[in-house]
Amino acid sequence: MKLKPILYCAFIAFFFNLSFAHAQIDSTKNTDASLNGQFQYLLSSSRNSWGSKLINPIRLNALWKSVNDTLQKERKELKSLKSELKAQTANIAALKLEVAGKESSLADSHAKVDEIGFLGIQLSKTAYNLAVWTIIIVLGLGLAIVIFGTARYKKEAVYRTDLYQEVADEFQAYKVKAKERQMKLTRELQDERNKWDEANGR
Repeated sequence: MKLKPILYCAFIAFFFNLSFAHAQIDSTKNTDASLNGQFQYLLSSSRNSWGSKLINPIRLNALWKSVNDTLQKERKELKSLKSELKAQTANIAALKLEVAGKESSLADSHAKVDEIGFLGIQLSKTAYNLAVWTIIIVLGLGLAIVIFGTARYKKEAVYRTDLYQEVADEFQAYKVKAKERQMKLTRELQDERNKWDEANGR
């Protein structure tokens, strides 16, 4: 009969010890709010019993709630990021199309700026410059040939003019001499007539 009160006392002491240890463990607070911190806190706040951990279901449920909340938050963020990535991909594709259109328009503008209409023919600036300089060089050579030819012809004309003047002077001198000779011959003829008339008694 004395064994029963001893067992009651031992049971009460054991329960009191368990409650005190539980209260002592609960008195420590978790300072790390991360999942790893909560898990480590769960392990450190659990009691060892015969090589096993006695885990408080309330703390286990709190850890599971934290895990579930974290997963839902991460999934929500992942979904938002996927949606944002999709929108950005569409935006990038639209921007690429716009850039391609602008590059094509810019290339057309450069081509139009680089083209010049010459005699009804569309030429690039390089071809136009080449054609213009070719024409200028050909015209310059032609002008040089004309100038040199004109100088030669002028020299020839001066020579011919001098020659003509010389011939004209000679002819004039010849005319003067011929006139003088004619006058001399006329006088001589008159003298002979006079002599003839005198000889015939006229």
